[in-house]
Amino acid sequence: MVKFGVGQPARRVEDLRLITGAGRYADDMSLPGQAHAFMVRSPRAHARITGIDTSDAKAAAGVIAVYTGEDAEKAGLGTVYSPAADMLKNKDGTPIFKTVRNLITRDRVRHVGDTVAMVVAETAAQARDAAELLIVDYDDLPATADTAGAIAPDAPVIWEENGSNLAYDWSIGKADEVAEAMKAAHHVTRIKLVNNRIVVAAMEPRAALGAYDAERDHYTLYTASQGVHGMRNNIALHSLKIPVEKLRVITEDVGGGFGMKTFVYPEYPLVLFASKMLGRPVKWVGDRSDSFVTDSQGRDHVTEAALALDKDGKILAVEVDTIANLGAYQSQFGPFIPSLAPRGMHVGVYVVPAMYNHVRAVYTNTVPVDAYRGAGRPEASYVIERLMEKAAKEIGLTPAALRKRNFVPQSAMPFNAPPSLPFDSGNFEFNLDDAMKRADYDGFEARRAAAAKDGKLRGIGISYYVERTAAGMADYARVAVDGADGMVHVWTGQQTNGQGHETVWTQLISSRLGVDAEKIKVHLGDSDILPGGAGTGGSKALYLANGAMADASDKLIEKGREIAANELEAAKADIEYRGADGQPVFAVAGTDKTIDLFAVARIAATQANLGELAGNGEYKQDKNTFPNGAHICEVEIDADTGQFRIVKFTAVDDFGQIINPLIVAGQVHGGIVQGLGQAMGEHALYDAAGQLVTGSFMDYWMPRADDVPSFDVSYNEFPALSNELGVKGAGEAGTVGAPAAFINAVIDALKPYGIEEIDMPVTPLKLWQIIEGGRKAAE
Repeated sequence: MVKFGVGQPARRVEDLRLITGAGRYADDMSLPGQAHAFMVRSPRAHARITGIDTSDAKAAAGVIAVYTGEDAEKAGLGTVYSPAADMLKNKDGTPIFKTVRNLITRDRVRHVGDTVAMVVAETAAQARDAAELLIVDYDDLPATADTAGAIAPDAPVIWEENGSNLAYDWSIGKADEVAEAMKAAHHVTRIKLVNNRIVVAAMEPRAALGAYDAERDHYTLYTASQGVHGMRNNIALHSLKIPVEKLRVITEDVGGGFGMKTFVYPEYPLVLFASKMLGRPVKWVGDRSDSFVTDSQGRDHVTEAALALDKDGKILAVEVDTIANLGAYQSQFGPFIPSLAPRGMHVGVYVVPAMYNHVRAVYTNTVPVDAYRGAGRPEASYVIERLMEKAAKEIGLTPAALRKRNFVPQSAMPFNAPPSLPFDSGNFEFNLDDAMKRADYDGFEARRAAAAKDGKLRGIGISYYVERTAAGMADYARVAVDGADGMVHVWTGQQTNGQGHETVWTQLISSRLGVDAEKIKVHLGDSDILPGGAGTGGSKALYLANGAMADASDKLIEKGREIAANELEAAKADIEYRGADGQPVFAVAGTDKTIDLFAVARIAATQANLGELAGNGEYKQDKNTFPNGAHICEVEIDADTGQFRIVKFTAVDDFGQIINPLIVAGQVHGGIVQGLGQAMGEHALYDAAGQLVTGSFMDYWMPRADDVPSFDVSYNEFPALSNELGVKGAGEAGTVGAPAAFINAVIDALKPYGIEEIDMPVTPLKLWQIIEGGRKAAE
């Protein structure tokens, strides 16, 4: 095997470039003669626009143009399109109500941050200063920001043409079977919980640079994205109303995406429109304030759920009823996230005979909600794992025993018994036992007693999560050998957002072609290079990219065999490629006659009928993979102050075959921190008027390094059967498993006070109030 092959803990090849300041992020992109745009945002959550006076802004120093919703409408611009709105129907089969999100709102604003105008000037500072001179007259309307309250009979209606704030009423499963199971059950555990709204807070704020070429009638957009092809298609067809071949989208380095940078935002088509109107490139760079009121936000569910058990503690049914907040508009995949994304996932890793999930999505005067790391699956896992922990305590079993009693057994793999999930591999009991040993679960009660002597409350919580990675889509790749510079160049339809794709793709090509890493260059993020691409999201990048790169490599090798056969004076059938043995050579089988890969590429370059030694690949995977694992969290709470710390966090994951342990560890660590961040303090909080109270990092809590311990992370590899590598995906898993483990631990710590439920986020103040309330009740 080559020194940088599959399975080795290779360090990231991109890091030297990124940490030395040589990265190329969206704000690093500049073009000669560019102007600068500033977006004027609504300070109101809900209001009619009764007039806009642009005269002073247009007369300000450096201002080139001011555009309003009327200008956008006259120019024939389209909307921000939500494809997910076409994927869903109400449970009665009727279409769901679709919102219209104009690039610049003209008559009505529906959340703080809605775009009401765009100012373009010679400098960014001039555009910002001129925006202050714009006068917008608002006629305030009643607002609603409460998720559950949005469907109350007296709630202010955001979309009057819909008649209510109900976006859709959707369900999956069999309600009658669940109702019968609940009646027949020996025990039913019920729970009410809130999955709190969070701000994505990617390290790199959004930015966009648009350029229009009048001679070719062609647009180019430079922006951070999670997939250039999807963004190109959406903007071209729905926002600009042009053929897709007239738009090129380029994304280089991206400083974090987490779902949020998948989507089209009004600024992207607007800078392209302005460039065409002005005959020069136009650049927009958002600041952190923009991020808080325009970037899609995550989660925001209110749920009631029930778990029915027989007398032996076996699950009979799971019932989940959720109200999900979509915000003011349907974001790109917003309607999909609480419904189709987690469909069936509320059964977890258990044998479940009956399941019913009812979702009512609502509109509120808040920032639109869309996919955030895990995208519906963390929400589902949180429900079932909170239920399992509570049920175990109610019927007198340990949390581990109840889970083991209901796990899909390894002996049943591959398993296909709906509504349980169709697992093709895994050993859930083995992983849980492994995690319990590593966490010294059996020794916990002694640690609890020792903590109590110091006035501390200790708790331990289990979460056994499962993630369903994306499938049913195609990805593309191109692999080309350049004999002149001695490099192998690789393009895929994926887009790294910091996950280490360049490193892993290098490892895969290195192993397949037998070429050292130093001779491999990975390229990402240009919609003109490949016919399409799946982009990053849904933890499916590895198996899709590998399939496409494998197809491209095979075609490259096949072309090379023909050239090598001619040079080595042998039949093509006798030519073998020895890349799998770490030798980048074509050889006559059974002999020492060889020719180097790069020599073959140089020959191809000299022959007009060959051109270059390259292959174009395509791959589609229809089956999902199911990463899973046991998370165990141990917490300690100061009973006098409510201050808490995570003493230990143990994660034993099954990601199938591990390609690069260092990359996987980084993904797991980051995912756990994001999950714990939501559970420990992150909360996008709106007041009754729709104002974002936590609109900056002065008010919005974010986890820091000293808020979490050094994680104990390990893996048990049970390869997936659905793809060549046997991988299951790892990018979102930590976020799926961590919240329930932490909350279950906190509830366990509060056992002396009879606490059975507590909602995220858990803050010291909340804990202190609970403890003080318990003390007063006992007096």
